[in-house]
Amino acid sequence: MPTLTKLYTMEEASQHNTSDDCWVVVDGKVYDVTTYLDEHPGGDDVLLGAAGQDATEEFEDAGHSKTARELMEQFFIGELDETPPPIPELEIVSKKQEFKNFPQKVLNLSKQYWVVPVAAVGLSLAVGFLYLRRKK
Repeated sequence: MPTLTKLYTMEEASQHNTSDDCWVVVDGKVYDVTTYLDEHPGGDDVLLGAAGQDATEEFEDAGHSKTARELMEQFFIGELDETPPPIPELEIVSKKQEFKNFPQKVLNLSKQYWVVPVAAVGLSLAVGFLYLRRKK
């Protein structure tokens, strides 16, 4: 039974960019090189400079040997998921549709918040009553 390869997004890989957690991406493959930092012949600063990034160009420019490429495989943790993110669907709402249910929405709101108008009317009546009583 073939083993399944874990897929990582570039966003996930970019979060691993410290000396305590160092990932690099080369040729669409993701490598956790945290334990290799001290052993890297070019120094840990080279790997840390590429941490959390696609380092394919830098890797190729350095002219790594076949042995280095074979050594790299022990740090392989998965592949880069290069499928584009889904495009969200837009909801198109016409102005006619927006006002079509307006009376029903007002009715629903008035049923839900009936206390406010009743309180306003009650307060108005109380103030009017007190005003008329004081006038006498």
